[in-house]
Amino acid sequence: MSSDDVESRESLLDGQPNGHAKVVVERPVFSQQKFDEGFSPGSRPQTTLRESFLKSCRKCQCSKDCFLGFLYKILPFIGIMKDYNIRTDLTGDIVSGLTVGIMHIPQGMAYGMLTTLDPVYGLYTSFFPVIIYFFFGTSRHISIGTFAVACLMMGSAIEKGLKSPSVHIVTTCVNVSRPVTVSNLTNQSSMPELMLSCSDNTESVKLQIAMAVTFMVGLIQLVMGLTRLGFITTYLSDPLISGFTTGAACHVFTSQIKHVFGISTDRYSGAFKLIYTYRDFFTNIPHTNAVTLIASVICMAMIYVVKEYINNNPKIKPKLKMPVPIELIAVVLGTVIAYFINIEKEYGVKIVGNIPTGLPVPTVPNFSLMPEVISDAFALAIVVFAISVSMGKILARRHGYEIESNQELLAYAITNMGSSFFSSFATSASLSRSLIQEHVGGVTQVTGLVSSALLLLVLLVLGPYFRTLPKCVLAAIIIVALKGMFRQFLELPQLWKLSKIDFLIWILSFLATVILDVDLGLLCGVIVAIFTIVYRVQRPYVCVLGQMPGTDIYRDISVYKEATEIPRVKIFRFENAIFFVSVEHFKNMLFKFTCNPRHVKQDIAAAEYKIRKEKEKFEKISYKSSENEVELNVTGGTVTEFQPSVEVPDVGLDTIILDCSTWSFIDSMGVKALISVVNDFREINVKIHLAFCKAGIREMLEKTGFFSCLDRDNLFVSVHDAVLHALHQSAYADSDSDSPVDGAPTSTEVVVRTVNGETDNTDVKS
Repeated sequence: MSSDDVESRESLLDGQPNGHAKVVVERPVFSQQKFDEGFSPGSRPQTTLRESFLKSCRKCQCSKDCFLGFLYKILPFIGIMKDYNIRTDLTGDIVSGLTVGIMHIPQGMAYGMLTTLDPVYGLYTSFFPVIIYFFFGTSRHISIGTFAVACLMMGSAIEKGLKSPSVHIVTTCVNVSRPVTVSNLTNQSSMPELMLSCSDNTESVKLQIAMAVTFMVGLIQLVMGLTRLGFITTYLSDPLISGFTTGAACHVFTSQIKHVFGISTDRYSGAFKLIYTYRDFFTNIPHTNAVTLIASVICMAMIYVVKEYINNNPKIKPKLKMPVPIELIAVVLGTVIAYFINIEKEYGVKIVGNIPTGLPVPTVPNFSLMPEVISDAFALAIVVFAISVSMGKILARRHGYEIESNQELLAYAITNMGSSFFSSFATSASLSRSLIQEHVGGVTQVTGLVSSALLLLVLLVLGPYFRTLPKCVLAAIIIVALKGMFRQFLELPQLWKLSKIDFLIWILSFLATVILDVDLGLLCGVIVAIFTIVYRVQRPYVCVLGQMPGTDIYRDISVYKEATEIPRVKIFRFENAIFFVSVEHFKNMLFKFTCNPRHVKQDIAAAEYKIRKEKEKFEKISYKSSENEVELNVTGGTVTEFQPSVEVPDVGLDTIILDCSTWSFIDSMGVKALISVVNDFREINVKIHLAFCKAGIREMLEKTGFFSCLDRDNLFVSVHDAVLHALHQSAYADSDSDSPVDGAPTSTEVVVRTVNGETDNTDVKS
């Protein structure tokens, strides 16, 4: 390297007194081929199938470190407990665990009722999954258990399962001495003395359906985890989840409003279920139970006031060691008051009923029901995973650790599959409990063990004492808890300002969920989101670039008013990959922003045809006039020269430069489109240059034989190189000579000087 080159290199960054830098670049114009010849690029690293297999085999070598690494990965609690500090962490976990456990009791019973099962199954779901997740989960702060949306979707799946032809409801009648089935009672009139008490196995069948759904949810999540499909939740955007959960909150509210008024409505599933439910609701509203309504309103008002003005009060909240457990207080007060006034018999208020003590006996799920519930299970598996992982990532970022999506999938899978043997339905992270667990001071999953210990006390000892709890109290707890979901409506004005497409996704997901059903709403939301992705990919932003005065920088002329176009040169930018989805839009926009070569050819052909006809007519008239020695249009004693009435259209440009810097890839159809464009413009004498092609793009062009229609010299390392080359070629064309004339430039150099942050000049040196 010469001394001049060293000095030039050192002067590239020359600090200025005002803190700016000076840029001085002096180099020849580089086509991609000349650039590669000078700098000898290598090929991109590509791994063969054999190399990938050998690499995987090396990872599977048995060693102590490999085994420990696998053990820590599959059982994250080992690494967490290894670093556990009893002195600093245990107190926070115990306080947080007791707080969350207290919340689990009323929420578990309330959300258990939301699934159409008995409330005790909500308590089971707040106990078993928490213990299993402790061993396999990577999030230290989420509270696993019941969640309104998941419980609602489980209830919807149970309703659909009851209508399945493979599900049989058996009605049984019992007398004092012996049980008989209705089908065996062929002649009841002959047995007038027989007193029958009839019941069916609906509750048992609903439990079987719930456990089948839960096991299938776990199985789907297990397959997703083993196949590393944790990324699938990226298609569930925040607007989609927000709109979907708000719509689901409407279903939750509708399912509980009947308990507030103490009336009955039929249960519906499928499209328009809310319409049918409210039709029944307003029909039966004259039969409202006044005591139930009053109790519900008082309970809701009490819970709302305490939550808003005490627990969430910015002045009082920091002084509280733990939030006031108002839900549990409401449950206890409701149970005690209902017991002493005998609210069921005296006022007809529905109560929870018997709650069995002890833990459920392990039962194998009914696998024969799984084909009937697979669609509901798939939707539920995706929703609970997306909500839980999103909540886990938010809390993990606050505390400086990361959760692994695929391991979380495996954790949820094992949790759901294992808990399905213990009468627990599909579980999810609760947003409210997770935030409180983190706020109160929870550090690790030990919080879950503490809350499970409290739940165990309730299941073994205290459960029967909640027998007289009115259902309207649980409904009031659920309705007040929906406040956070309904507040998502407040996001809409801001979402409209930020992105109209995200606003559309929110609205359509919400409307589809409300009008149709929860699972159908999720499906519609995903379809809308994917459609918007396809639309954005298919119709990306397109613009023409202009040069910023005195620089080698090119910007969108519609954004930067000072950007000026190069005479007879169009610089076209298509801000997406060129592949089968976008090729038509690419060609249409290129023709729109430059010219349509086919139309130009037609215009040129029509003009040339008209000129040719006029010339033939002129020559014919001239020939006749010379024979008759008659002069037409005499000027200066000679016949006027032929002047056509039309001119051959001028395209207005000589070169089109395609800025390829935004192309992430190109497929075979994209290459075919490029070849078609090059050939079309060549027919009207317009050259095509490609600038800033990535290595992958160039490799694809090489593989598909693109350079048989366009020379490699038409690829340039930057837009500015392509512009200078086009201007250089234009100088040759203006000389009207096939070879350079004396003094014509034989090489071009780019000189850009920026001093004190301001461009000094840009020259083309020869």
